[in-house]
Amino acid sequence: MRVARVTRFGGPEVLEPGEAPVPVAGRGQVLVDVAVVGITFVETQIRRGVDRWHARPALPYVPGGVAAGHVSAVGPDVDAAWLGRRVIADVGDTGAFAEHAVVDVAGLSPVPDGLGLPEAVALHSDGSTAQGLVEKAGIGPGDRVLVEAAAGGVGSLLVQLALAAGAQVVGAARGARKLELIRELGADAAVDYSEPDWTEQVRQATGGQGPTVVFDGVGGAIGRAAFEVTARGGRFSVHGASSDAPTVISAEEAQSRGVTVLGLEQLAEFGPDLPRWAEEMRSLAAAGTVRPVIGQTFPLERAGEAHAAIENRTAVGKTLLLL
Repeated sequence: MRVARVTRFGGPEVLEPGEAPVPVAGRGQVLVDVAVVGITFVETQIRRGVDRWHARPALPYVPGGVAAGHVSAVGPDVDAAWLGRRVIADVGDTGAFAEHAVVDVAGLSPVPDGLGLPEAVALHSDGSTAQGLVEKAGIGPGDRVLVEAAAGGVGSLLVQLALAAGAQVVGAARGARKLELIRELGADAAVDYSEPDWTEQVRQATGGQGPTVVFDGVGGAIGRAAFEVTARGGRFSVHGASSDAPTVISAEEAQSRGVTVLGLEQLAEFGPDLPRWAEEMRSLAAAGTVRPVIGQTFPLERAGEAHAAIENRTAVGKTLLLL
């Protein structure tokens, strides 16, 4: 079968097409014929060998943690009713950049009729994360919400969920293409954080008061600046570090500004609720409340280009591989 494989840590060019034997489903497992693979920014960091939150995989390895397709075979002790079903497959930290993947039954989620496989993948991980962040931050009518990286996979869903909750939303990103997407999603304002006065623009867009909720997926200087503009009594929620440095706010700083900080460690507690949040997002998508933004797709043989698009910040929405 065709795969995309990393043979050494480095830039996108180390992600190369290759061949591997078709795996066999063991006890409690199924074989999925993969049609769509999701890609995350964290996976690009793992490929570079710089990720600090996951164990470094042994080389060579096949990247990818989430795929969608049809169940083509079942192993011992698996209900044959799974055969032929459209599913989302949580493969693990690696293994999804391939034509076929073996998955534990516990890692399967049926894809409902009326939802395409690309949309299902775009919603699965990013959607459950976004829904969890919104739930933990307790957004409601009257909130003023700032979403960083608002044109990304998680960010674009955060914009839509915050609007659905009745909040005023300011989306921040870099470049005209991304700002236009943020406006298309219905945000009240779109701000380019490559501009030196971007936080002042955020302040003005929120009536001079600053946001009551910030979703920080960037970190670094941008995350720090966003914390400084957060309104007193607000919530500052950290969920990513695309700048390579997560925003860390000391308890003393938070208390002095009257801000509740939900740090990056909150993601470690999401596990038990992720299936519920994923199901809620599928329901919201079916109802038309949210839509996943699929900005670009690549064939498996061009997986390195897909990684490059995410790393060089040209990608919008979700980036997928289509097999």
